[in-house]
Amino acid sequence: MRMVVFLAALCLLPPALAAPDIRVNGEPAPIISWDDLMPEGYGDSLMDLFDNPEFDEIDDYSDRGMELMNDMMQVLSSAPVVEDMDGRMVSIPGFVVPLEGIGGIVRHFFLVPYYGACIHVPPPPSNQIIDVHFEPGTHDDNLYEAILVSGRLTTETYSHDMGSSGYRLEAYSIQPYDFVLP
Repeated sequence: MRMVVFLAALCLLPPALAAPDIRVNGEPAPIISWDDLMPEGYGDSLMDLFDNPEFDEIDDYSDRGMELMNDMMQVLSSAPVVEDMDGRMVSIPGFVVPLEGIGGIVRHFFLVPYYGACIHVPPPPSNQIIDVHFEPGTHDDNLYEAILVSGRLTTETYSHDMGSSGYRLEAYSIQPYDFVLP
């Protein structure tokens, strides 16, 4: 099966070297990495999911190909979350996938670890997609650039045509994010 799978993207955005002192009501919002949103050992189970020799031998549009894709999508859309993250103030870098907006202002979007994540099939696992709500909104003119989103993270699921998220973030701050590759 000729699927393009972006597994390497799960570790794309490393945490910043020094976290800014972002606070809301005195609570710090440390920068977390996307790995922090995956339970221990989950990356190995993802590798097992995609390490299927049948993918290379089957036609994507055959009945078996469609069955395998549906099974994969079901597993990815129900990825386990880290319950300890529920209710935490965090900052996390990522890219915007707009879900709702008016006049170039996006108030509801998915935050994903790499650009184009929800455009490709399959999308990232649900524990690598964050459903972000930002009431002031952000401009949609720089969707190609990484941002740092800060707010309260909860373990709530949300499904949309673009994918399923395992987390929700009520954002209070969005700023550009420059990351340095190791």
